[in-house]
Amino acid sequence: MTKFTPSELETKWQHIWEEQGAFASTLSTDQPKYYVLEMFPYPSGRIHMGHVRNYALGDVVARFKRAKGFNVLHPMGWDAFGLPAENAAIERGVHPGKWTIQNIAAMRAQLKTMGLSYDWAREIATCTPDYYKHEQKMFLEFLEAGLAYRKESWVNWDPVENTVLANEQVVDGRGWRSGALVERRQLSQWFLAISEFADNLLTAIEGLDRWPDKVRLMQNNWIGRSEGAELRFALSGDDNQTKARDITVFTTRPDTLYGASFIALSPQHPMATELAMNNPKLQGFIAECAQLGTSEAVIEKAEKKGFNTGLFVDHPLIEGHKLPVYIANFVLMDYGSGAVFGCPAHDQRDLDFANAYSLPVIPVVRPRDAGDDFRVTTEAYTGPGLLFNSGEWSGLDVEKAKAAAIDKIEQLNAGNRKVTFRLRDWGVSRQRYWGCPIPIIHCQACGAVPVPEDQLPVTLPEDVEFDNPGNPLDRHPSWADVHCPYCGQPARRETDTFDTFFESSWYFLRYTDPTSDNGFSREAANYWMPVDQYIGGVEHAVLHLLYSRFFTRALSKVGYLELDEPFAGLMTQGMVCHQSFKDKKGSWLFPDEVEKQASGWVLKETGEEITAGRVEKMSKSKRNVVDPEHIIQTYGADTARLFMLSDSPPERDLEWTESGVEGAHRFIQKIWKLTQQAKNCTSDVTLSPDKVTRPEEEALARSLHKAIEDISTDIERFAFNRCVAHLHILVNALGDYRASEAVNEDIFAHAMQQFSVLLSVFSPHIAEEIWSRTGGEGLVCCTSWPEADPHWLKSDTIEVAIQVNGKVRARIDLPADCPAAEAEEKALALDSLQRYLEGKPPKRVIVVPNRIINVVC
Repeated sequence: MTKFTPSELETKWQHIWEEQGAFASTLSTDQPKYYVLEMFPYPSGRIHMGHVRNYALGDVVARFKRAKGFNVLHPMGWDAFGLPAENAAIERGVHPGKWTIQNIAAMRAQLKTMGLSYDWAREIATCTPDYYKHEQKMFLEFLEAGLAYRKESWVNWDPVENTVLANEQVVDGRGWRSGALVERRQLSQWFLAISEFADNLLTAIEGLDRWPDKVRLMQNNWIGRSEGAELRFALSGDDNQTKARDITVFTTRPDTLYGASFIALSPQHPMATELAMNNPKLQGFIAECAQLGTSEAVIEKAEKKGFNTGLFVDHPLIEGHKLPVYIANFVLMDYGSGAVFGCPAHDQRDLDFANAYSLPVIPVVRPRDAGDDFRVTTEAYTGPGLLFNSGEWSGLDVEKAKAAAIDKIEQLNAGNRKVTFRLRDWGVSRQRYWGCPIPIIHCQACGAVPVPEDQLPVTLPEDVEFDNPGNPLDRHPSWADVHCPYCGQPARRETDTFDTFFESSWYFLRYTDPTSDNGFSREAANYWMPVDQYIGGVEHAVLHLLYSRFFTRALSKVGYLELDEPFAGLMTQGMVCHQSFKDKKGSWLFPDEVEKQASGWVLKETGEEITAGRVEKMSKSKRNVVDPEHIIQTYGADTARLFMLSDSPPERDLEWTESGVEGAHRFIQKIWKLTQQAKNCTSDVTLSPDKVTRPEEEALARSLHKAIEDISTDIERFAFNRCVAHLHILVNALGDYRASEAVNEDIFAHAMQQFSVLLSVFSPHIAEEIWSRTGGEGLVCCTSWPEADPHWLKSDTIEVAIQVNGKVRARIDLPADCPAAEAEEKALALDSLQRYLEGKPPKRVIVVPNRIINVVC
């Protein structure tokens, strides 16, 4: 028997695929199209197990759809701008561009060892001018259409790094890298008007029926449509402290207006700014608030603090009743109007503030089973109920009271109905070097003007220094100095670069026509889009997906294409997890530094006992990582892919275990052994009902066609772990037939050939070898998917799930009403089950006839 050497076998077929252009995609009207896409990676230099899982999932879909007769587009590229490259420049003294290109080359080589069916001719990198010149043009067209604009905005500012930080880069109020206390600053920033599409983005979510419900809910909550009222509170008296005469407040709870006890303004509210001009104490308070940053989460957790302005407003419903006006650290300027009326009894934030400043707490909504003596002290009541202490609204439920309140407010001319959205316009300015330059020139006479189209792309200078904090473009001696294209006077380039979400919001369109002089052609976009199946991590469920949905609409508005939704189907895969380990000093250990002995986990080198921690997401910081390159070199890509697909459904977390990958490798070796026993199928043999004469052949035919039916169905449902279980059952059937005295070599070869097509979407290299050895024509990756014969699907058997310690690990076909002892024997004989038992006998086996077998170990 030929020795199974995965590296040789896999290299062989990868070269053949590349030479023959097996996965090239072209526009074709002869086949239906199918666009499958995994979220492209950041080129960090090494692939990790999350990459292996994500891309293996996508490759199953791409290969299956190709076999089903679709014209498949399956591309790969690199999300290549971003701060990690600048950090590398600072730490390693290397240019970000050089570092990025080296990493792309390394990761491309690693990905190719996985045997993924990518059309590498469409590869893109977002840091190249031939990519980002198109988004510069898009931005200028957005600007002309009113979808891009510049305004003063409050940002998180790191005073040490001299840069704006995203909310995610602020940790406990400090810069994630410098550790400096973050400040709020007002800077001129470029924005994209995503809020213009807020209502459309929200209502269209309902039509995304091939997206996970949890992702649709997250998008819904982020857009956050709120119906309520805009109220005008008139300032009381005429003390000339401020030019304003009214304070405008948006509220979703106008029904609680009788419970109002104060007005709170954001520290950035225009009235706060005006009052602070001659008030040093207020200036100090506003400066203190600025240290909180702009994150809603940070502000929500912070101690509620306020500054009493000494001003009052008139209550619009209660004659003679006045409410004090505070400036408060928990009010955000970019929500509503930057002002709220505080109803402490029914909002926890307001209650905390009221208790801190001894303000009245007036309950106006009580539970239905409570009386009018209902009180609130330390916990706000936010549930349903009936109004009381509320004049003519008393006795109404909350929803009816809201409607009555808005009617009354409009009747008094104190406000009006209004719909608002939580979604804010997208700030795209970043104060860093390694990003796409924003194509704007600032002229003292003409203002901010676009770079002329014939001068695009605006490219980054290569001679930059990273020896000081802040944006190197600000310090470059000449790059920013230009002449105004309108008046010819000395001017200065915009030194901010785009947020990297800008690049990832349209890259899927570039793939459709990566050499187009217009970013992509309308013909290619109309043919390939939308993406039929998009695959990636749930961590991108909001911003990336939302920005991409906006960008597609914006490009349609300025004439690039005719499309709203870019992704018809979405799959979000779970994390790859591994147990973590620590030594006695509390230092994290790599999995290959430890081993399990009878006494427990120990350090391999010394035998010293260690602490085995939780199974959690693979993380470099906790060292619970496994190197995919080592796994592929040791076991082969087919094994790594198969294990990634076999352990759990794609949307769930996957636990990486050495025993698991070894079990997958044993299965591949079992297939290899069968492959050695298959001859070239030269005769026109089939397993059609009229040709099958022996019971052994009938059993094989039933197993083969049931596998075809079940695997086809489960691929469509993304139940890839079930597909692997079906492969195990079929391999057992093939082995049984091979070992039978009645074996027909041509029938066995034919069955192996059909099996290779089923296997090809999961472990493609060994599948190609089987196809070739059994006389298959061409490549198995270019072969049509087999069709199940309904005749062989009629059976007296029942599929029974097998659980190990309560988790489904395999499935088996058993005769209806199979005796418990026989069911147990057949279940324990499965190779796919043995890896979970680790060679030990089970403690107990519970058989529920025709339903489930539960193995306790």
